[in-house]
Amino acid sequence: MSRYEALRRAVPEWFRDDPGEIEILTEPASVRRARRAATAAGQSPQGRAGALWARLRAAVRPVRTGVISANRYLWYLRDPVRFPDGRLGLYDRLLPPPGASPGVVVLPLLGPGGKVVLIEHYRHATRRRHWEAVRGFGDPGATGEENVTRELGEEIAATPTEVIALGDVHPDTGLLAHRVQLYAARVDGFGDPEKGEAIGRVVTVTPAEAEAMVADGRITDGFTVAALYRARLAGLLATDREGGAI
Repeated sequence: MSRYEALRRAVPEWFRDDPGEIEILTEPASVRRARRAATAAGQSPQGRAGALWARLRAAVRPVRTGVISANRYLWYLRDPVRFPDGRLGLYDRLLPPPGASPGVVVLPLLGPGGKVVLIEHYRHATRRRHWEAVRGFGDPGATGEENVTRELGEEIAATPTEVIALGDVHPDTGLLAHRVQLYAARVDGFGDPEKGEAIGRVVTVTPAEAEAMVADGRITDGFTVAALYRARLAGLLATDREGGAI
């Protein structure tokens, strides 16, 4: 049994099919046709010889499917599918490992005034620094509040005095199957940032300043924008417009 087939049996909810939607193929002949269609679609043949070579390659060396890679944080699957219009092809998606707890995003609110604590985090994917809330993967078996406490301690050496759930968010429904839990956490202070995580500095801003940073493009991280918006809807952010800039 292949790793992909074993995964289908172990985590059937990952492979649920709904009538009339994108169907995951299991019948071997249909899977082969989907792989060949995807391979042919990726070619740019020139002339008759090129077209013949593209068809030959699609038959002999079709695009790989199944579990492309997997580690403790991320599983990369490529599924053979039938689209609602009848076309066959492949669809990539990224999922958390089976049994993983949801990741958490934590918006720290400092002191009685509820100032927003932001970290300046260098991200490998974009090769640049971003202003962000605290966040991280969930530990298997841990509760959301346990993950919040751990992430605050690891990233900014803070301990929450109150944790407020703000609901869930799916960060990219076109590619990611991850469900992430949003929280606000009241803290009385924080320490040095975790340098090993490429966190450069920690700052505090008023809620108005944080929202201005979203409006003018200084905050572009989607998790942080979502956490700020949910915190605003929950009535956690003060409405005054006072305070200086970073």
